[in-house]
Amino acid sequence: MHRIARRAVLAAPLLAAPFVSARTARALDPRPTVASFSILGDFLREIGGNFLTLETIVGPEADAHAFSPAPSDAQKLSRARFVVLNGLGFEGWMPRLIRASGFRGTEIVASRGIATIKAQGGSHGHGHGHAHDDADPHVWQDPRRAQAMVRTIAEGLAVADREAAEAYRMAAARYIATLEALDAWVEAQFATIPRARRRIVTSHDAFGYFGARYGIDFLSPQGISTRGEPSAQAIARLVQQIRRERIAALFIEGGANPRVLEQVAAESGARIGGKLYADALSRTDGPAPSYVEMIRHNTRMMAEALAA
Repeated sequence: MHRIARRAVLAAPLLAAPFVSARTARALDPRPTVASFSILGDFLREIGGNFLTLETIVGPEADAHAFSPAPSDAQKLSRARFVVLNGLGFEGWMPRLIRASGFRGTEIVASRGIATIKAQGGSHGHGHGHAHDDADPHVWQDPRRAQAMVRTIAEGLAVADREAAEAYRMAAARYIATLEALDAWVEAQFATIPRARRRIVTSHDAFGYFGARYGIDFLSPQGISTRGEPSAQAIARLVQQIRRERIAALFIEGGANPRVLEQVAAESGARIGGKLYADALSRTDGPAPSYVEMIRHNTRMMAEALAA
């Protein structure tokens, strides 16, 4: 298997290319490509444009932590030229699925080479066993690290697909400029909120990178995985902390079971302020159908709750 996950120099879709030679145009039949989950699928749409025929295994509003692949998912991989996954054990079922499918294309691990932070709180495992038990896999929650993921994906595609290499790199460069502007916008939304007030409760520990980047403390009854249930002691400690510190910002997450956080809200007297998107995008008619819109939606919800 040809595996590529290097840092990149960047990419662009076919429609954006100012000139494509006749020879290149003949070579540019769409490449079958598989993304492990919806956020990576969105990155690939931005980078690959018309060069890729994209299929996503874990779609919008779905929980990649608790996902169980079907035979049809192996079939997607068996006919793919590229597969892109997050790594760091986030989709711990993915390596087995790749092996079972007979995939013989290029595998790109989007998190390769990115500095990680340690998982905080509750259960660290994803129930699949992996070599990154101390690393929080939710690296995309920091738009700066998301830029590094886009570079890695674009370079992986470019090295394996030389006819379209310049297009991938050009498109990624444009998208990274968008992510740089997004990062500056998010920072500005929290600038007037005192650091001591920036405390938020979410369903599970998925926002560590967002918190590290923008100076926000996130609390949750569950660890980095949604598999399993938090202990009664963990819920009781969180309820006591919410009461003691008068934390008002509680959010459920798209794709997650709201039951635990509803219990926390009922016992603490706090109110759930709405839904954030952590591990998956919303459907196209929802508030977070793309990565950029997801970060903007989450930021607006958090900033409004913290400023109230």
